[in-house]
Amino acid sequence: MEEAQAAHSKKDFIAKLEIAAKEARETRYWLRLFDSQELLADYQDYKYLREEIEEIIKILNSILISTKNNLRN
Repeated sequence: MEEAQAAHSKKDFIAKLEIAAKEARETRYWLRLFDSQELLADYQDYKYLREEIEEIIKILNSILISTKNNLRN
C-alpha cells in the first residue's frame, strides 16, 4: 500500500494495489495452512490475525473496484 501512494498514474496505482491484494491473499493462505497444521493452535492472537487479513483484503478490493470504475469514467 505504501508503494501505491507513490504511483505515477492511476494505472500504476491500480497495478500496485493489485500486488498488495495478491500479497494479502497469500498471507491469508499461509495463515490457513498454519491453522490446518495446528501450528498456531496456542497462539492467542491467531483469530485476530485472520479477521484483520480478511478486512485488509476487503478494503484493498473495494479501493481497486472504485479506482477502476473512476478510471473508466
